[in-house]
Amino acid sequence: MLENAIAQFSSHWLLYLSMPLTSGLVGYVTNVIAIKMMFHPLDFWGIKPPFLGWQGIIPRKAGKMAAIACDTLVPHLVSEKEVFERLDPDQVAAEIEQPILDMVEHLTREILSEYEPTLWESLPNAIRNMIIKRVQEDAPNVVKELMDQMKDNISDVFDLKDMVITTLIRDRELINKVFQEAGREEFIFIGRSGFYFGFLFGLLQMVGWMFYQADWQLPLFGLLVGYATNWVALRMIFQPQQPRKFGPFVVQGLFFKRQREISRDYGKLIADEIVTPINVIEAVLKGPYADQMFNMIARAVTRSIDEQAGVARRFVAWTVGSDSYVQMKHAAVERIVQQAPDLARSVNDYAREAMDIKNVLAGRLEVLPPEQFEGMLRPAFQEDEWMLIAVGAALGFCVGVGQVMIFTAVMAADKLNLGSFLPALGLV
Repeated sequence: MLENAIAQFSSHWLLYLSMPLTSGLVGYVTNVIAIKMMFHPLDFWGIKPPFLGWQGIIPRKAGKMAAIACDTLVPHLVSEKEVFERLDPDQVAAEIEQPILDMVEHLTREILSEYEPTLWESLPNAIRNMIIKRVQEDAPNVVKELMDQMKDNISDVFDLKDMVITTLIRDRELINKVFQEAGREEFIFIGRSGFYFGFLFGLLQMVGWMFYQADWQLPLFGLLVGYATNWVALRMIFQPQQPRKFGPFVVQGLFFKRQREISRDYGKLIADEIVTPINVIEAVLKGPYADQMFNMIARAVTRSIDEQAGVARRFVAWTVGSDSYVQMKHAAVERIVQQAPDLARSVNDYAREAMDIKNVLAGRLEVLPPEQFEGMLRPAFQEDEWMLIAVGAALGFCVGVGQVMIFTAVMAADKLNLGSFLPALGLV
């Protein structure tokens, strides 16, 4: 049997050597395809969802994936209170001083001209400017008052988890980026390991074919390669969580070996893309507690307007009717809320530096227990993992069927004494 196997190899050595190379290629391609299928396409591509077509697993389950990503951040790593405690009300007021002065002047002129055009136009310029100046002088106090109230009642006006989930669901490319950033090196390893493990399986396949040839053998090996290379790679990424020593070797899951590097890059991504000052302000103004924030702004702004209106009475006969006066105050609050995101851009650089989300998050992720740290990436693989492995196995099976057809054709040609033509075809 051994002599016959050696003779078979000698006659068709190129064909036999193609087995481990083909198997390695199958392992690489199936693993890369599996990774691509996790993230792409962003929108459903096909005939009829969810079966006749495909959408990336993470974009398709964006809500669930966003909640998983958020559970890593809140409440274990960053809290609502901590986000705001780092902001100094005096510094915030100083940062937005000029934009808010410009806004106050514009709003004062606009609202008085809209609601009391006759009265406003009849006032001398000096009185108009005096009224505007008085309102401007009180504006920083309003900002500081609001900041203090927000700090004291942060749970009533800001939901960090809702902000993170809303931001990620709104931008499915971003939620892809979150998981891709966390597992950047691991995804590269999965592709490469597919070739290495596939090559090893191919060597076994080659030896087996030398001693026993059956039509089912190559498709079965192809199926096993497509399945096993993905399965083995995932186990090497996440197991073991803690370093284990085997003789002179220390073994640990690749993801946990890179915990410090991942923590640094992940913290930067979260700070730059998700927990940003602009997103925080927008969440406060448009989130689930927007009504409470609107009421808080309304109290502060109307208090300031009432005080300045009292000062103005010394200079003009204040003839604004009570209904019109209430409407003016309400309009002022609404327009301030509308322009708040633009004002927030002026404080963006200071707030980003003061909150220091990047370093805070990185430092805490570095010391996160392995079972919690794993939650940053593992769910991306666990969700419909069986489907990805099944696709790999199916592709491997198809390649195996192709190998059987080629091998059968070569053997048949050899039996028909067509071997002289085979070198030209590169098959022997």
